[in-house]
Amino acid sequence: MQETKELEKNLINIAAKAACKEEENSHFISFLKNRDNAALDEVAHGLNNKVSNDIDCTACGNCCRSLVINVTPKEVGMLADHLKTSSDAIKEKYIEESQQGNYFINTIPCHFLADNKCTIYEHRFRECRDFPHLHKPGFKARLPGTLMHYGRCPIVYNVIEEMKLLLGFFEGRME
Repeated sequence: MQETKELEKNLINIAAKAACKEEENSHFISFLKNRDNAALDEVAHGLNNKVSNDIDCTACGNCCRSLVINVTPKEVGMLADHLKTSSDAIKEKYIEESQQGNYFINTIPCHFLADNKCTIYEHRFRECRDFPHLHKPGFKARLPGTLMHYGRCPIVYNVIEEMKLLLGFFEGRME
């Protein structure tokens, strides 16, 4: 296995590299097809811990500037309590409801992003706390969805790139 490399943190570079690596990432999905799920989860979780410790999300905030955030009714109530207002006031100002009855933040970027920091950080929504979801089981099954964030999230980008190296994806291949 090859050694890991320096983490890429520049969002412009990540987006440009991601655009060039779409086919490579498709091959990586195929490369992992017959790999053990538990072993891949272990690698993904370990790399996520390592990379997450070296990347300051508040120096980025790109997820808050580019993703639709789903919110539960319970979270609407908790935010209302935190902001000392009513759930109806929160919904009116910050939340949209789909025809199916699902809630989500009604603007991109998120209302609560200021200077790359979440102004409700201690009360942020579960989807925000869990992003980019690399700590969860089922990495291989979720990889196509994870790759949707490959060009926007330095953590996702670096975990995937380090995983390619650690698992020998490039061995025997022309780079």
